[in-house]
Amino acid sequence: MAKIKKGDLVVVIAGRDKGQQGRVLEVQPENDRVVVEGVQRVQRHTKVSQSQRGSKTGGIETIEAPIHISNVMVVDPETKKGSRVGYRTEDVERDGRTRTQRVRVAKRSGKDIS
Repeated sequence: MAKIKKGDLVVVIAGRDKGQQGRVLEVQPENDRVVVEGVQRVQRHTKVSQSQRGSKTGGIETIEAPIHISNVMVVDPETKKGSRVGYRTEDVERDGRTRTQRVRVAKRSGKDIS
């Protein structure tokens, strides 16, 4: 189970965008990197081309670049500050069976992370 998932609200703790918050758009576990909305914006120069419909595409685009997963922290739902992630196991009963489920928990306040 990953500590940071797509859709989590995170805060950047290191780098040029330190202190900014944003939602995780993409997680790249093979590279230990995440793409965060509005953070690490870079300009890409793409060649101008023509699509099949005749519209021109290309020019200078601003996109979010991936940053290392160690440079972000999950935002605690109670204090709205960065927090480490822990796990709690709880028994859930479904269809007459009891299963053990891991739940992500903010270490700072102890609240569940959705």
